[in-house]
Amino acid sequence: MGIFERYLSLWVALCILAGVLLGLWSPETFQLIAGLEIAHVNVIVALFIWLMIYPMMVQIDFSSIKDVGKNPKGLVLTVVVNWLIKPFTMAALGWLFFNYFFADFVDPESAQEYIAGMILLGVAPCTAMVFVWSQLTKGDANYTLVQVSVNDVIMIFAFAPISAFLLGVSDIQVPWQTLFLSVVLYVLIPLIAGAITRKKLNNNQAVLDGFLAKLKPWSVIGLLATVVLLFGFQAETIISQPETIGLIAIPLLIQTYGIFLIAYLAAKWLKLPHNIAAPACLIGTSNFFELAVAVAISLFGLHSGAALATVVGVLVEVPVMLSLVTMVNRSKHWFEHK
Repeated sequence: MGIFERYLSLWVALCILAGVLLGLWSPETFQLIAGLEIAHVNVIVALFIWLMIYPMMVQIDFSSIKDVGKNPKGLVLTVVVNWLIKPFTMAALGWLFFNYFFADFVDPESAQEYIAGMILLGVAPCTAMVFVWSQLTKGDANYTLVQVSVNDVIMIFAFAPISAFLLGVSDIQVPWQTLFLSVVLYVLIPLIAGAITRKKLNNNQAVLDGFLAKLKPWSVIGLLATVVLLFGFQAETIISQPETIGLIAIPLLIQTYGIFLIAYLAAKWLKLPHNIAAPACLIGTSNFFELAVAVAISLFGLHSGAALATVVGVLVEVPVMLSLVTMVNRSKHWFEHK
């Protein structure tokens, strides 16, 4: 690994600090950047995420995608964890913490909004960043693409009814533009760009390896720039409401590590290869925060507790996911079956 990958956690920590300080120092700059949105998707953040995902897409060999069907257990694990376990455990944890453990610290109305925000995060599994986590764990690029694609198709049909059921309302308005645009930006465009790149390089593996080696630093820069922006956008909230953010973060952290543990142990029990088990577990662990934030704002308002809860999900995701990436890489030998 290069210096970027080897000390990635340190760079992320420094970028979190830089984002908060820059957000406090020049909030108008971040407000300007935050306003560059199309259907609740920030254009600048999307560009940086695209920069992260593109190298992963270059690695995808379309002739090998047909082999995914030979190991369907990874897809089954992804679907079960993301749609039959995660939304309901998130709702249960939110209800338990804010109706009981934190009942003395939060008023009932705010508590219900925080729970709603957590539920929206739980019903929105990751679409974009999972390509980054997969790359950092040396996941199978072809299999990861199929896992994400299956997730996206299910999300189109399942997001609204599951959200409505768990929130106890029947008029969930899914921002379809956000969902569609995010899939196009984070999956379709970089996928097409990766396929064109492979064709231009004649699928020569030696040439591809050299090209990807040059892209690696840019991919990490895209991740770090995204971290600076996300924390810069929320700098004032972080400073003004640290206690509330801490309360919301506790059940979110328990949910994240708990879902990962369930999925990882299931992958071990199913005897999945490590390069399939890693992205399968990390997809359910991270969240499609653009969609969750957009729905929270449309349902409850920009300054609601639900919107704040989804934002806290954004704030804790990158550091937590990097810790899980480390755990996945250090436990690779668990999946080396004889």
